[in-house]
Amino acid sequence: SYIRLMDESFFVNVNQDHLRTLNQYESSFRRNALDHIDWADRLIFITGARGVGKTTLILQHITETFGPDPKALYVSMDAISVIGLSILDIARYHSDRGGTHLYIDEIHKYDRWSLELKNIYDQYRNLHVVASGSSILEIQRGQADLSRRSVEYLIEGLSFREYINIESELDIPQVSLTDIIDRHQQVASDLLSQVKPMMYYQDYLQHGYYPYYLESKNSYHRKLNNTLNLTIEIDLPQMLGVEITNITKIKKLIYMLTTQVSFTVNATKMSQALELNRNTLTNYLHFLEKASLFNLLWKRGKSYTLLTKPDKIYLHNTNLYHLTPVHANIGTIRECFFASQLGSQYDLRLPPQGDFIIDDQYTIEIGGQGKKENQLRGVDNGYIVHDDITIGSGNHIPLWLFGFVR
Repeated sequence: SYIRLMDESFFVNVNQDHLRTLNQYESSFRRNALDHIDWADRLIFITGARGVGKTTLILQHITETFGPDPKALYVSMDAISVIGLSILDIARYHSDRGGTHLYIDEIHKYDRWSLELKNIYDQYRNLHVVASGSSILEIQRGQADLSRRSVEYLIEGLSFREYINIESELDIPQVSLTDIIDRHQQVASDLLSQVKPMMYYQDYLQHGYYPYYLESKNSYHRKLNNTLNLTIEIDLPQMLGVEITNITKIKKLIYMLTTQVSFTVNATKMSQALELNRNTLTNYLHFLEKASLFNLLWKRGKSYTLLTKPDKIYLHNTNLYHLTPVHANIGTIRECFFASQLGSQYDLRLPPQGDFIIDDQYTIEIGGQGKKENQLRGVDNGYIVHDDITIGSGNHIPLWLFGFVR
C-alpha cells in the first residue's frame, strides 16, 4: 500500500513539525472570523482563496485555546513529514494517545480526504477535526458526502475595517448594515472621531485585501500575481478539471476585465473572443467565482443555476485590478469595492435602476461627489453612495462606511 503504517518515529516527526510551526508562528493582528466559528463542532471546513490567511487563523486558534497542550495536533498535507501517510492513520495515532483535536491544513493535497474524514467522523467520536483547503474544494462532491456531517466557513480577505485596524493599531468593531442605512451620519461621526479612513482608502484598494501585504508592500503585486497563476494553472486543472490548453484563455478573460468598464456579459462576444463554446465559458465563470477571483451578479428576480450566465462580472477585489499597467475605470473600482465588502454576507443583485440591490431591499447607486439622484427617481429605499465624501446626509452615504460591515 502507498500508505505507510506509522511507528513512533513517524509520529515524532509529525509532532515536531506541529511544535516547530507553533513556535515560528507570529501574527500582528487577530481576525474577527475566529469568534464567528463554532469550534465545538466535530468536523469543520475552513475554505478560502490562496493567501487570505486560513493557516494563520487556525494557528491563532490553537495558540489561544491549547498552547503547547498535546491534545491538539496541527498537520499540513503538503509537508514532507506526512508524505505517504494517511490522515486516517494520523487521526488514529493522535486519538489513541489522548488527542482530542486534529487540524489538517491543505487537505486538498491529499486524494482520499473525503472518504477518510468520513471514517474519522464515524469511528473517532472523541476527536474534533478542523480541515482547511481551497475555496474550490467541493465538500459535497468528494468520495463521501460530508455535507451532513460538517460545517463550512469561507474566509475572505481583509475588509477595509480590518485593514484600518492593522495599520492604525485600533480595534474598531463591525458596523451593521442596518445602522449604516438608518443612521449613517452618526455612525460616520463616531468612526471619524477615532480614525481618518480616507488616509487608508487608496492603499487598501491597491494592496490591502490579502494579509501577506504585511510582509512587503513593494513585492505585494508580484506575490499576488504568483497567487493568481497558482490558482489558475494548478488549482483549477487539478480540482475542477479545467483543460490545460484553456489556461491562457482564462488569463485573457481576466485581462479583459481589468481593461473594460463594469463588465456586462455578452456571452456570444465573449465566447468568440476567447474561442470557447458558451457552456464551457459559463462553467469557467462559475469556477472563477468559486476560486474567489470573480464576483458574478445576476439581475433581480433571475433564477440561478450552474448553466445560467451572469449579467455582470467584477474581479473579486480591487487589488486584482492593479495587476496590469492599465488603469481600471474608477467607476468599476468603486463598484468592486462595494461588492467585495458586502458580497459574502448579503445577496447582491442588479436592479432595474441603480447599481446594486441588497437583499431585495436597498437599492444602491454608486458614484463620485457629484452623483445625482436621477437614476433612483421613484425607487423606494434608494441610496446614493459616494466615494469621495467623508460624511453624508439624507440618503447620501459615503462609500468607505460600507467597508466596516465585515
